[in-house]
Formats: sequence, C-alpha cells, structure tokens
Amino acid sequence: MEPPLHGITVVALEQAVAAPFATRQLADLGARVIKIERPGRGDFARDYDGSVKGLSAYFVWVNRGKESVVLDLKAPADRALLDRLLARADVFIQNLAPGAAGRLGLGSELLRARHPRLITCDVSGYGPDGPYRDKKAYDLLVQCEAGLLSITGTADSPARPGISVADIAGAMYACTGILTALYERERTGRGSALAVSLLDALAEWMGHPYFTQEYGGTPLTRNAARHPTISPYGHYRCGDGAQVFLSVQSDREWVALCEQVLRRPGLARDARFADNPLRHAHDGELTALMEECFAPHTADGVVALLDGAGIANARLRTVAELADHPQLAARDRWRDFGSPAGPLRGLLPPVQVTGREAVMGPVPALGEHTAAIRAEFAGTPEP
Repeated sequence: MEPPLHGITVVALEQAVAAPFATRQLADLGARVIKIERPGRGDFARDYDGSVKGLSAYFVWVNRGKESVVLDLKAPADRALLDRLLARADVFIQNLAPGAAGRLGLGSELLRARHPRLITCDVSGYGPDGPYRDKKAYDLLVQCEAGLLSITGTADSPARPGISVADIAGAMYACTGILTALYERERTGRGSALAVSLLDALAEWMGHPYFTQEYGGTPLTRNAARHPTISPYGHYRCGDGAQVFLSVQSDREWVALCEQVLRRPGLARDARFADNPLRHAHDGELTALMEECFAPHTADGVVALLDGAGIANARLRTVAELADHPQLAARDRWRDFGSPAGPLRGLLPPVQVTGREAVMGPVPALGEHTAAIRAEFAGTPEP
C-alpha cells in the first residue's frame, strides 16, 4: 500500500528544529522532502553535537527520510535549479532568519503568484508583522516571551523544560496546516499561503495558565513537579527513598486513595481535603500525611496499591530507562533506519494506522542527493 503522501513533493529551505520537524513528519507519511542546504556546513543543526555516532542528535531526530541538496542561492545556476524544483513542488516551507526569504525572491506572495497550486509555509519566531517581526527567535527565548518559564521550575528559579517545546509546537501546527492545505487544494485546485509563529503556537499551549490567571485572579506560581491547581498531583517519597508520581482527578478517586491506598478513610471526610480547591490549598499538609502512609512501603509496593485502587501513577524514569521502556518494547515501537554513521534505532511515529507502517527513511549526508537532483531537473524548462 502506498503511503498517504506518495507523490507529494516538499521543497524545504529549513534549518534548526521547527521547520525540519514538520517536514520529517511529512516524509514519514511518504512525501518526497528535498532539503536545501547551504554550501560548507549545511544546516547548522548538523553541528549542534556529535552524540549519535558522530552525528548531531538534533539533526538525526528531525531529518530522517529527506534528500539533501547543497545549493548556493546567490549563484544564478543554483537559483535557477531551485526555481525548477519549485515549479514541480507541492509545498515550499522555510524558516530562515526574518526577511531572508523575501530578499532571496522567495516570499510567499511572489511564489504563489507564479505557482497557484503551490502551498507555501513560513515558520518564524514571532510572525510576519508586529513589533517583534524582525526579532531573532530561539526556542528558550520564545518560551520566555510566552510566559512558560514563569510557571516552570521551582519557587526560587525558573527552569527550561528538557525539550524544545516552542519548536515542537510550531512544527506540529506547520505540519497540520500543510496537511489541511493539501486537502483543501484537492477541492479547490489552488494552494495556500501559511504562516506559523512559534510564539503563537506556544501561546496557544499556554491556554490553561492564561484562563486561570485572567479569570481566576490569582497569579500562578512555579511548583517544580507539582500541579499548579490540582492536589494530590505530583511526586511522593516512599519508604525506600524512591518517589512515585500520582494524580487524583476527582472526589471519587480521592475517596479510593484514602480508603484503599492510604488506609485512612477518615481523611476523605477531613474538612481540609473536602474538595480539590481545599486539597490544593492544604497541599503541604496533605503531602506530609501521604508520605507518612507510604513510609512502610517500597515504591513498587505503592505502585501496586495505586494500580489496585485505579489511581493513575508513574515511576520517574530516566532517558536511558525510556529507551528500554517495557510498554514500548511490548508494542514493538522501535525500528532501525539508516544514516551516514550506520543503522540507528528510533521510534515509529505516534499515529498508528492499521495495516500501514510509516516510512522511516535514512538521515541524509550533506549534499548526498545534489548530483541526482541536478541530473533529474537538468532538462526541466524554466518556470
């Protein structure tokens, strides 16, 4: 069975994480993604680190399944080749520095006028207009502007989340926007001009904190690994020194926790803990009581009690433990894919379609496909 995006060609003038992660998902769905890289070092994400057998972990993660073509867009012959690529492309995506695409003659308005069926997608930090339009944007900086760091960390210090959450948010909206535009083109015959801002994407993900702050009237605080509005919800120390995370989402679950896990049914009727707002207001007292009840048990014992009572829980795993997670292994979620450094192991994309498996092509070496692309498009007439 052909993958769903078989026959779709994406030309990507991309770098770093946001646009590359969007196009990698399109590649996983079967699209042909032609990645344009600058002469010399290529996408600067190639040099972020050498963790993966000498390759950058960032680059490996977001560039699987693409063709790498090195072009000097200031050289007339290379620019003419890019124009020929765009004439046959379905999608053009770019996340260059603010204004760079326009200066290269690759602005969405110009491209759409020349190629009415083309879908263009501009990924930027802050959007195409407004006072921040020309401001450089990197993941952590966008997190700051979106208010995420104001609610992430401890009371004493903000903390960066351990992943590039602004880039990932922007990539997801770019990917869904492109898929929507492809669907729309099937009905109208015309492409679309899309713009995705990392700030817009992450601000959308800040919806719960925004509504809580705007209409609740109480400033949110940094709570480390505790939930800002729900209790009990967080980490609790057990008798062996290990911690178990758990979450109680309803009064019914609270009663089950008290009766079946803590073995203190009277707590369910304690006036301090009668409902979630009260439990959250007295979270410190509640935590002390729960850890007192957990003290005779190991973490594994507490997990068994929580599972038996139907209380959601988790163990705090390391990244190394994620790589050996029993659930991922049992569901056969790992696959090998190629790279310039040899076979690598990675996870299948999260969307599982019955009877079909995602395309997991190799990570390209810099310029690996340049000669082939030049030959393929050599006879293509100028657009």
